[in-house]
Amino acid sequence: MGSAAQTKAMKKVAGRIKGELAQYREMAAFAQFGSDLDASTQRLLNRGSRLTELLKQPQFSPLKMEEQVAVIYAGVNGYLDPLPVNRVRAFEEGLLAHIRGKHPEILEDVRTSRDLSDATGAKLKSAVEGFAKSFS
Repeated sequence: MGSAAQTKAMKKVAGRIKGELAQYREMAAFAQFGSDLDASTQRLLNRGSRLTELLKQPQFSPLKMEEQVAVIYAGVNGYLDPLPVNRVRAFEEGLLAHIRGKHPEILEDVRTSRDLSDATGAKLKSAVEGFAKSFS
C-alpha cells in the first residue's frame, strides 16, 4: 500500500519494514552463493524470514488495520526473532487474542485515532512484552 493511503499508526510501525525486507531479499539472494555468514547478516536473514511470514494473511480473513499495527509492531521490534518461522502464525494469533481480551483499549484507540500515540505505543509495548514472555 502506498504511504499516502496509510494511516499515521501504520506509518509509525511499518516505516522500517520496507527497508528491512529489501535488505533481506538482497541478502537472501547473496547468501545462496556462500555459507560463511556473519552474525549481523544471519540476524537480518532471520528477521526477514519472520517478517515475511508475518505479512501473510489467510485468504478472505484480512486483519483489521489496528490488528496489523499490533503484529507489525511486534515484528519490527524483534519479538519474533527468537521464534522458529513455523511459530510466527501461532504467536500472531496468540498476541491478537491477548490484546483483544486484556487490552482492547489499545485496538480501540488505534482504530478511532488512526494513530499510535506515545501513551498507546507504551501500552502496546507492555502488552507485547508481557505476551512474548509467556509465549511458548
